[in-house]
Amino acid sequence: MTEKVTPTKDPSITLRFMAAPTDVVLAGSQGVSGGRVLEWIDKAAYACAVQWSATYCVTAYVGHIHFTRPIPSGHIVEVRSRIAMTGRSSMHIVNEVLSADPREGVFTRACDCLVIFVAKNPETGKSMPVPAFVPTTDEERRVQEAAKSRIQLRDEIETEMLKQSYDGDSGAPRIIHRFMAKPTDINWGGKVHGGTAMEWIDSVGTSCTMEWSGERTFAVYAGGIRFYKPISIGDLIEVDARMTRTGNKSMNVTTHVRAGDPRGGRDNLVTAIHATFTYMAVDIDGTPLPARQFTPVTDEDKALWEHTQILQDLRQKYAPMPLVEPNPARQTVD
Repeated sequence: MTEKVTPTKDPSITLRFMAAPTDVVLAGSQGVSGGRVLEWIDKAAYACAVQWSATYCVTAYVGHIHFTRPIPSGHIVEVRSRIAMTGRSSMHIVNEVLSADPREGVFTRACDCLVIFVAKNPETGKSMPVPAFVPTTDEERRVQEAAKSRIQLRDEIETEMLKQSYDGDSGAPRIIHRFMAKPTDINWGGKVHGGTAMEWIDSVGTSCTMEWSGERTFAVYAGGIRFYKPISIGDLIEVDARMTRTGNKSMNVTTHVRAGDPRGGRDNLVTAIHATFTYMAVDIDGTPLPARQFTPVTDEDKALWEHTQILQDLRQKYAPMPLVEPNPARQTVD
């Protein structure tokens, strides 16, 4: 009798494809939008999570993303995702996005981030336990410690974010988009893909900052993206982006995605996702421009201005270990 062999679970996955002209949202832009890059990351991390857990998974958190350089259309893109650590039902996944001009074949890093997925029973929707990931190499142990170093920071940021009000009197630059969730937006579990929602967030944040600055803008940082509830086909979606603070060249935007049955009206929409992004304006050559300054006037706008500074201070205070080596990787195509 042939002995049944249980396959060894692979804690990593790499997606490789070419950036298409349709991935560049803004005419004349130097590269792919931050939202599209986040969509790629979420898909690769989802594949990694499902491969490890052998069940349907949902995005719970995406954080600390620095977009260090643009990815031009026509570049070969690699999205590398690997398990850093596991909880009872959660998987902390480190992701790197690299790209290369196919004529040169040299890959350099464009961004990296941590994504947390939770395993779900597809029938009941309840969380399920996942196999424990045990690091076996020095690098795997280093990455696990780096992931652990972010836990307290994440908790502090969550506590600070929940303190804030977003429904009072405001004079801040703001844009709200409303639309219905389409069948093409869903993932394999029948809910809107987390990456699709992040692309919505970046699109509205870009609209808000471009309207305010009168210039082309792009995301340079995204952090604290928290997913509170799934979004279904036919839900009414409201993506609400509000500027909270400006620096010398930066524009900070907080975005809420609210969703619900359209028959209940806007008053019945509940927060599904909360995110913070930082944008910069650039000239035609891609050189950063000074930010048009926003001065808060209302009590709520003043509180959100201080809130944004507190989040920045928290990130500096905890200074989590880097998930990947600081210097961009350079590799030739196989």
